[in-house]
Amino acid sequence: MHPLISKLGLGTAQFGLDAGAPPRGRPPQAEVGEMLAIAGRSGLGVLDTAAASAHGETLLGAVLPRPAPFGVVVKAPRGDKGPDFVEAEARASLLRLGLASAEAIVVQSAGDLFTPYGMALWERLKALREAGLFARIGISAYASDDPVGLARRFRPDLIQAPASLLDQRLLVSGALAAVRELGVDVHLRSIFLNGLLFLPPDRAPSQLGASAISRLSRARRLIAEGRSDPLQAALGFALSRPEANAVIVGAATAAELSAVIAAAASPPPDLDWDDMALDNPEALDPRSWAAA
Repeated sequence: MHPLISKLGLGTAQFGLDAGAPPRGRPPQAEVGEMLAIAGRSGLGVLDTAAASAHGETLLGAVLPRPAPFGVVVKAPRGDKGPDFVEAEARASLLRLGLASAEAIVVQSAGDLFTPYGMALWERLKALREAGLFARIGISAYASDDPVGLARRFRPDLIQAPASLLDQRLLVSGALAAVRELGVDVHLRSIFLNGLLFLPPDRAPSQLGASAISRLSRARRLIAEGRSDPLQAALGFALSRPEANAVIVGAATAAELSAVIAAAASPPPDLDWDDMALDNPEALDPRSWAAA
């Protein structure tokens, strides 16, 4: 096993578990089952489930290898219906997944913790950890959420945050290094920035602006000149970061996952990572160009 493969985590958001059209015309259960088998054989360390979905979790539970060869991370429901609802849904997620306990439960949006129900949500998650249902509790954050402040205030076990070859803000600022120094694990997510690095410049969202598109074109040229490709470069960058305990990647099919694993196992390209970062905060927020 390649030493960095265990640092990879597989996110399920692209599985299409609740979509009507299964990938490649195959039944979703067959495709997802093959993906989880590949992930398990390859030694991936984390399975990061999408926001709570009864159908999706049930399907995952039907094909999840036993015992699960990776730590399973589930998402907590919103807390606006009260802590009893949070606990009931968390327990239901475990039941649907066929698990007595899971590696972690994560707050989907850091902003939830600053609402009137935020502390009740957090205290109930801490109680679930103490009860042994989840080994750890965490928070999913954006760069604008101040991950260091979250780590200091709430003392989570882990924080999921975006960082990539194109979006290096939390790395350059030292924020994720500071989070690690506080004893909080870091899971990098959005390492492909919604596939932006894979798009030819003429297909990039117009909302990015001319400067960011030019910078994107330069990054792709540097990758090509380094005899690499965007997938290998994105993975090489993320997996090489000492701040990251895990790197969450998405894949929609078994073939895509196999390509990701092969690229992750390749020697990282010798590239000037600093020269590829975008510096426009709006360009780095997929919420501003999600329609593209």
